[in-house]
Amino acid sequence: MDIITVKTRPFGDQRPGTSGLRKKVKVFQQPNYLENFVQSIFDALDDYRGQTLVLGGDGRYFNRPALQTILRLAAANGVGRVLVGQGGILSTPAASCVIRKYGACGGIILSASHNPGGPEADFGIKFNAANGGPAPEKTTQAIYRNSLEISRYRTAGGGEIDIDRLGAARVGDMAVEVIDAVTDYADMMQQLFDFELMRPLLSSGRLSLCFDAMNAVTGPYAREILLRRLGAPAASVIRDQPLEDFGGAHPDPNLAHAGDLVARMHSDAAPDLGAASDGDGDRNMILGNGFYVTPSDSLAVMAANAQLLPGYAAGLAGVARSMPTSRAVDRVAGELGIPCFETPTGWKFFGNLLDAGKITLCGEESFGTGSDHVREKDGLWAVLFWLNLLAVRGESVAQVVRAHWRRFGRNYYTRHDYEGLDTGAAAALMDALKAGLPQLAGQRFAAGEILQADDFSYRDPVDGSTSSGQGIRIMLAGEARIVLRLSGTGTSGATLRVYIEKLESDPALQGQDPQVALQDLIALADNIAGIGRHTGRSAPSVIT
Repeated sequence: MDIITVKTRPFGDQRPGTSGLRKKVKVFQQPNYLENFVQSIFDALDDYRGQTLVLGGDGRYFNRPALQTILRLAAANGVGRVLVGQGGILSTPAASCVIRKYGACGGIILSASHNPGGPEADFGIKFNAANGGPAPEKTTQAIYRNSLEISRYRTAGGGEIDIDRLGAARVGDMAVEVIDAVTDYADMMQQLFDFELMRPLLSSGRLSLCFDAMNAVTGPYAREILLRRLGAPAASVIRDQPLEDFGGAHPDPNLAHAGDLVARMHSDAAPDLGAASDGDGDRNMILGNGFYVTPSDSLAVMAANAQLLPGYAAGLAGVARSMPTSRAVDRVAGELGIPCFETPTGWKFFGNLLDAGKITLCGEESFGTGSDHVREKDGLWAVLFWLNLLAVRGESVAQVVRAHWRRFGRNYYTRHDYEGLDTGAAAALMDALKAGLPQLAGQRFAAGEILQADDFSYRDPVDGSTSSGQGIRIMLAGEARIVLRLSGTGTSGATLRVYIEKLESDPALQGQDPQVALQDLIALADNIAGIGRHTGRSAPSVIT
């Protein structure tokens, strides 16, 4: 094999965020930029030589040439075999499934998740460990250190691999196998859910759905599972063709970016279930006929009803949520008598809990839910969970959720995103807020008395590691909260996320618009943090 050592210099901006490295496509297209980061990954790993690596992505622009580059780097660095998703397509949860099923040492996933795609848009890359989950912080920190010191990378000569045809090939001494990862994932779903119950309901129209794949990676998976295996009508899946620019749309399954689906679910022709998934297939949005289910409520409803489904009939070991996610699932856990863990944002923090058997379900307010079947959040899994639940209960989405509120109370919840902020202004806002935390406790406002204010720190109960500076929490009387943090998923400027919630136990008061129910807390968040003063913004960019 012809191995070429190429001299290079560090770029200095390759620190992985909560889900790997995300930059504009043009940044990744710089000479040596992608190569530097991938070499830094290999230099951070132990015992990968001769082992199996999984490789694929969400099909966005630059996915295919990046994949060929990585194959050459993998061969030169001594990887034994690479499993590649056909066409370079591999959803993030399917990648986790394949890593675990075939005993791979890890996987490289090419995705910027829910960020836009195209030549002028975003690209991303992350490494998943042998458990199928995002690399732990010690690994991402090692990758970043390597990227600051790199002076050379190794690549192999030779032509490109045909990634569109299933079968075996070679890059030098390294075996390459182009696989149908859709089948592996679909088989796993069939083991978790009652396909025999759902199939006659979906095929007859007694249970109807509209799944929006958003021209992203889940289209092939949805066709195989929802249409072929469950017999749903072809019109049940829309925008099912993965496109490099996602059809010019923003592949983020929320009320702002899935407008056509939302409109359909509020029409006279609305199906029983509406759902969408994002660019790489790990996020989900759930809608009923004229009814939106917040991701926080979705997790809580899943936990309360999991034993009704075959894959979870034995009960839950525990649940976990990210700190900004509403505390709706906490009360479910309390009634079930199981642990509930509060972690920082980032799916990697659930990995140790899942591997240790401490939790079965977990979720984040950012449209991510999952279970111990893989080590990633899983959009299509969540849709199947809800379909199975509706089939078992024979109720509408709204009926299921409202019954849940009557039993556990409703956590009114909203997230306000201020996108594209000046990074200096955003940092100044957070610094000023942190400096004022000691004075907040005990202060009274129209929204209530502040009981506690802190900068969230997490100690992992499995390995004892500590993660500090994970977001500002302001706790108020009446189980109300305001949370503020800067997001690590954007590629331009800074994004400030403000999360607001309060508990309403009176069923007579559970039907308000969250923006109305939370208006005092929304005003208090702006007042305490000085959002308008620091950013010059009079309103958030996106409200969910």
